Amino acid sequence: MQMGLVGLGKMGGNMRERLREAGHTVIGYDTDAELSDAESLAAMVERIDHGPQIVWVMVPDTVVDVVIDELAELLGEGDVIIDGGNSRWIHDAPRAEKLATRGIEYLDCGVSGGVWGITQGYALMVGGEEATVAKAQPIFDSLKPASDFGFVHAGDHGAGHFAKMVHNGIEYAIMQAYAEGWELLEAAGHVRSVRETFNSWREGSVIKSWLLDLAVNALNEDEHLEQLRGYAEDSGEGRWTVEAALDLAVPVPNITNALFARFTSRQDESPAMRMIAAMRNQFGGHAVKDVAAAPDHVESAPGEEPAHPAKQ
Repeated sequence: MQMGLVGLGKMGGNMRERLREAGHTVIGYDTDAELSDAESLAAMVERIDHGPQIVWVMVPDTVVDVVIDELAELLGEGDVIIDGGNSRWIHDAPRAEKLATRGIEYLDCGVSGGVWGITQGYALMVGGEEATVAKAQPIFDSLKPASDFGFVHAGDHGAGHFAKMVHNGIEYAIMQAYAEGWELLEAAGHVRSVRETFNSWREGSVIKSWLLDLAVNALNEDEHLEQLRGYAEDSGEGRWTVEAALDLAVPVPNITNALFARFTSRQDESPAMRMIAAMRNQFGGHAVKDVAAAPDHVESAPGEEPAHPAKQ
């Protein structure tokens, strides 16, 4: 297939490469000219020379609507816009309705996989109409893992981003549990090697997971995480998960506590938060804050990581 891809940061750039390796023609656009294949959105769309024209958007939530509005002026009947960023699900249905007045179709797609997705594939959670999903299915098939898992048409508009939001809330809670267990083992002194104990859980244990693998990777690089400050941002989805739970009267105490623990990390040094920072760096390539350079307080809006303003 031919497609456009807007936003060529850590996720978008790797997705472009994976799609190209699968045989698709991808014309990418980024505000960073060194990353971009086209000098403008208009130039990108022009180079998609047979339809339907499909454009995947991978930009921060704060600028999604600006990009989509500009694309709406360039695309036409039967074309498709896919928002694959960490956008808030409540905006998807209004976007779809607005684009439908121009005959443009819309999908929201939650994407998980971090910097490892280029080789291992991405978990994709898609929201939108079935016929539109079918148009883009070859793209989804190329991005997802090679196994039968990793892709779901979650439901109508907003379902993809809602599923990804809950996915990230679960991620917060799992990371927090590993981090607290690591801190407890380190503090007790009874276990000869906490790193090797974590390593032993990677096979045969009911708590084995990819996050555990990444935690061990971090411990192999810095056994006691002495080079990290216990400081972790929240990128928005954890907050949105808790807010949705409040709206639906669903108790999510573990996810809520994990979110609040990240807030705590910005106030006082926390050994557990060094592990959170280490795991985030392992799967997402998030820059690690220098202890001396870190500010006492950082204001952040949901969907943003002001200390690390890289594109998605």
